[in-house]
Parts: sequence; C-alpha cells; structure tokens
Amino acid sequence: MELPWLGEHCSERSCKQLDFLPLKCNACGEVFCKDHIRYDDHKCSSAYKKNVQVPVCPLCNTPIPVQKGEIPDIVVGAHIDKDCKYNPAQQKQKIFTNKCLKPGCKRKEMMKVVCEQCGGSFCIKHRHPLDHNCKGSSQPISKA
Repeated sequence: MELPWLGEHCSERSCKQLDFLPLKCNACGEVFCKDHIRYDDHKCSSAYKKNVQVPVCPLCNTPIPVQKGEIPDIVVGAHIDKDCKYNPAQQKQKIFTNKCLKPGCKRKEMMKVVCEQCGGSFCIKHRHPLDHNCKGSSQPISKA
C-alpha cells in the first residue's frame, strides 16, 4: 500500500472495503462505501430518526399527522371517515367557462379574454377587434 492513511474502511461487517471516498450515514454516523450507504443496505438501527414520512389524504390532499407507533393507513382512514373536507362537487367544476361571443363560435376559454374596445369576452382566435367585427368605440383599431 502506497498511501495507507487515505480513505476509511466500510463499517459493514461483511464488506470492510477500503474506500477513498467514504460516505457517512446521517442517521447512525458510521462510515460506509457506496454499496452500503443506504439505510436498508447496512440495516441502520437509527434509520427511524431520519426516515419520517407524512401520509397525504388521497381525497383532499391534506397531510395527516401520524403519531409514533400508529399505522398510517388506519390514521388516514379515520381522517377520511371524520375530518376529510373532500367535496365531490368541487372535482367536477368546469374549467373552460368563458364562452366566445362571436356569432357561430362555440369555443370556451379558461380565462376571460376581453376586447379593449367593446368589452366582450372572446376566444383566443377572435380576441382582436378585426377578428370579431368589433362594434365598440370609433377609435382607430391599429395605431399604424
């Protein structure tokens, strides 16, 4: 060995590989090689400190607090039965509600596109005064 002071040995009993870029586990603080750095790979006894997950209600998308020792599925089920603010009617709200006022056009837009001259709501295709035969103010349509 030319440089024995460089690197550290993997803390995994079955490995003990000399690694020149060792990784330190953020849960237990031991040093591991790239093959054993994951909590499951070295059977980390302190993984529960870092591996915290908060379940989210699938209906209302609210994070559900789970106490230590509780089963997340049961807690989420209780939330759905009691506290869930899910509104099925809200799910079916229409997004495209702004109908184009141009005669013959049946398009609807998500956001209102208002003509500056006549104040009417139109689709993207008919938004310009020339495209919907604007009968608004008598100001010139373009400044050119």
